[in-house]
Amino acid sequence: MWDGGGAGAFQLPEWMIQFADQKQEFNKRPSKIGRRSLSRSISQSSTDSYSSAASYTDSSDDETSPRDKQQKNSKGSSDFCVKNIKQAEFGRREIEIAEQEMPALMALRKRAQGEKPLAGAKIVGCTHITAQTAVLMETLGALGAQCRWAACNIYSTLNEVAAALAESGFPVFAWKGESEDDFWWCIDRCVNVEGWQPNMILDDGGDLTHWIYKKYPNMFKKIKGIVEESVTGVHRLYQLSKAGKLCVPAMNVNDSVTKQKFDNLYCCRESILDGLKRTTDMMFGGKQVVVCGYGEVGKGCCAALKAMGSIVYVTEIDPICALQACMDGFRLVKLNEVIRQVDIVITCTGNKNVVTREHLDRMKNSCIVCNMGHSNTEIDVASLRTPELTWERVRSQVDHVIWPDGKRIVLLAEGRLLNLSCSTVPTFVLSITATTQALALIELYNAPEGRYKQDVYLLPKKMDEYVASLHLPTFDAHLTELTDEQAKYLGLNKNGPFKPNYYRY
Repeated sequence: MWDGGGAGAFQLPEWMIQFADQKQEFNKRPSKIGRRSLSRSISQSSTDSYSSAASYTDSSDDETSPRDKQQKNSKGSSDFCVKNIKQAEFGRREIEIAEQEMPALMALRKRAQGEKPLAGAKIVGCTHITAQTAVLMETLGALGAQCRWAACNIYSTLNEVAAALAESGFPVFAWKGESEDDFWWCIDRCVNVEGWQPNMILDDGGDLTHWIYKKYPNMFKKIKGIVEESVTGVHRLYQLSKAGKLCVPAMNVNDSVTKQKFDNLYCCRESILDGLKRTTDMMFGGKQVVVCGYGEVGKGCCAALKAMGSIVYVTEIDPICALQACMDGFRLVKLNEVIRQVDIVITCTGNKNVVTREHLDRMKNSCIVCNMGHSNTEIDVASLRTPELTWERVRSQVDHVIWPDGKRIVLLAEGRLLNLSCSTVPTFVLSITATTQALALIELYNAPEGRYKQDVYLLPKKMDEYVASLHLPTFDAHLTELTDEQAKYLGLNKNGPFKPNYYRY
């Protein structure tokens, strides 16, 4: 109200002054006595609000394990294991929507369908099973391949899409929320089948390749090659190669230009916000965030959060990436220096134990912890499964881990990949990666003997350029063409490749 003096100064009402004095008390952690009932009320309201936006994947009321069900598709086949084959119609609609945003794969399907470049190929795959992956699988099938598929992540499978693939005749073994035992059982069902042996591997993370090496090493006598798309899986392949244990050629899709510069960067730049917003409903403006790792994934995450008004810190081991972070306006720190003050911790290094129990113990109340790398090894989640800590499920893929003093952290997807576990990813960007995978499979399968040895290779640059060119018509983009004189001056073929292998885009 206004006072009676001539200055006309505004004064806060008494009740507002009392509220301001009490704000510190308001922000204190919930007491041991009250936190249970508070958590229950939060959990209930969160679940209610989430269910209204839930997908068909999350709305199943059948808790029976798919392994215990006897299901058949409309053709009478039971060579699959999904949550509910009756969800196939919903999954088919999602696949049809994804096809509209995957122009390169659809163009590849149309151009090469007559030639069947994968005729005779028997591809066993272990990737995220989403609508976008389904478009890839159906493209491989249209190009002549037989496929069997499992999921590379226990939380990322879209049940309705898996059902649609099973209904279409693809042997798919995956459902959202698999246990660790289910995960390996599904992979084994893809590999260990009478009368069918794979001759190509499409992997994401290296688990499928690892399983075959461990359980069925003789299969590699007939396998022509491995295509791997993740940092973790590629690292494992290079380890095998260095040890002299890689017995087939492998294509490193992760380090192809089209994967690094588009999927890793642009995909994560959009999906990090989607995953955090869906799971926590949080406001990003003014929040303090530390991003561990400034590779292409880290760059995308940092750019998105900075644009939303967050205060972003970066940790990095590589001085080149570290300098890039500094030049992009981010403060480079050690995790220990900021762990007590940040509101969000995001890992994207591909390493293990980036966030340890010591870090978790020192975090502030309600700190959000999540991972954007492929593997679930970056956050030491196992150290949180101890008797003194209480776990409370708040909503799908969101857990409160509560310390004895009442402090809690918000753990997303149990430390697994946030965007594919908790939200979706931009279809158009995945079209770029999926097309690259398809071309890598075609190249390895059709390569004459001797072209590729038992080593790890990058996709030829000409193929990278071809994948990019297939996506340009979507933007009504028009490439400039070199004249003969210009091509001669630069020493290039008019049709590419336009950059040397050592060029950094």
